Amino acid sequence: MHLDFQPSRRSTVGAEWELALVDRRSGELRSVAERILEAVRPDGLGEHPKIKQELLLNTIEIITGVCDTVGEVTADLAASLDEVHAVADPLGVELFCAGTHPFSSWYQQKVTDKARYAKLIDRTQWWGRQMLIYGVHVHVGLDHRDKVLPVLDALLKYAPHLQALSASSPYWGAEDTGYASNRALMFQQLPTAGLPFQFREWSELEGYVDDMFKTGVIDHFSEIRWDIRPAPHFGTIEMRVCDGLPTLEEVGAIAALTQCLVDDFSERLDNGERLPSLPPWHVQENKWRAARYGLDAIIILNAAGDEGLVTEDLADLLERLEPVARRLDCVEQLRGVETILKYGASYQRQRAVARQYNGSLKAVVASLIAEMRDGIAQDQ
Repeated sequence: MHLDFQPSRRSTVGAEWELALVDRRSGELRSVAERILEAVRPDGLGEHPKIKQELLLNTIEIITGVCDTVGEVTADLAASLDEVHAVADPLGVELFCAGTHPFSSWYQQKVTDKARYAKLIDRTQWWGRQMLIYGVHVHVGLDHRDKVLPVLDALLKYAPHLQALSASSPYWGAEDTGYASNRALMFQQLPTAGLPFQFREWSELEGYVDDMFKTGVIDHFSEIRWDIRPAPHFGTIEMRVCDGLPTLEEVGAIAALTQCLVDDFSERLDNGERLPSLPPWHVQENKWRAARYGLDAIIILNAAGDEGLVTEDLADLLERLEPVARRLDCVEQLRGVETILKYGASYQRQRAVARQYNGSLKAVVASLIAEMRDGIAQDQ
């Protein structure tokens, strides 16, 4: 099978943000996506160009166009968010984003009436029906196909950093799971989800995709749901590691970190460098550690097996990427990573609210709704 990669302008950036629809009073999820999507649909069009349906009727997704800067990304998302709020507010519906809903039951949620979703649920059964999860995806453009696999491998070295910063799913079914990101380990139960294979040649990827088609595992390349994957039709590398992020500022921070990493790798490849990577067993262990411990994770830093706190490695990484951020005009957004480190990732903020309100998960949902509207409270 020939898998055509359409090159993009280097380091263009875009984002996809999955949002939960919840009742203003109870905090429970509400299956009203169809009403909201119809209300925002422009006259004469079949759907809104940037506000989309998702697997469950309690979810919508807002997406950006192709942007040159992260500032453009956040402005684009903010405009769509305002459109959704305008139609959701009169319905008594609020928006929030986290890797999971703290207490709503997965078995009470309705699936969007679409053939590809019905096929997914039919095949995956119990695990598929449990996918009451939310994420953020960031696309960064690559200007040559030969960069895709080296950049993917190099990004896997920083997957635990991105996962720890975004971890926002400590609760599942009204219980504290003990994990910072329960979503990370749930999502990988789906076929073709989880960590990608680390192919060395494009032909190996083409062979894998050919096998997946021949054996009926997938009908479309997009059904390969890896944590980081190529998006050949967009000409991007797509970072899908992250849990749902509650605030626009956090989306901007993660988008900036991702764009800076990819651009740095692209520049180094242009200069003839070999990018650093980790063995698959180190990548797998790092994913588990980041999901379990979040920003307290001690991760494996290199192929020699040296270890360190993810927060300490992040501090070094941010310093190294500052010149890249200046080049990409995202210094302010990249500094948003420091804000997350200062005030805590969402899983930490959620647990702090639960402690403050005697274990109330309704209070946790209320805090997530408030963060969506107002950002991270500075007194947390």
